[in-house]
Amino acid sequence: PVYQAGTLSGNPIAMTAGLKTLELLSVDGFYETLNAKAAKLLTGLQAAADKHGVAFSTSQVGGMFGFFFNDAKKVETFEQVTQSNMTRFNQFFHGMLERGIYLAPSAYEAGFISSKHSDADIQATVDAADDVMQGL
Repeated sequence: PVYQAGTLSGNPIAMTAGLKTLELLSVDGFYETLNAKAAKLLTGLQAAADKHGVAFSTSQVGGMFGFFFNDAKKVETFEQVTQSNMTRFNQFFHGMLERGIYLAPSAYEAGFISSKHSDADIQATVDAADDVMQGL
């Protein structure tokens, strides 16, 4: 008796995928592992920036993260984001893209780590960032 509409509403494949996702998210330690992966990535990116003297700061909430080419120790407001070096962000974005690392193309967007990102994926990203930051 309830109206239902949507491209995948009630679709058996979409419903199966949704149920499987909920099952995977319910595994003990899932979010702790996800948070640790994001923290490892951001720690590596910060270390690469520090190594090359690049003004850089990061933020994280769970598996969601952001990074800013900014002198602020902690970027928490939109005004602080707008004070970031957008030219440097664009150079970093394109440098990472050339090395096969796909990031959000805007300094205003968040990044997301997934449960499928491996330690090798994170290290490859940090290594690419180290290389790009050397040239910034």
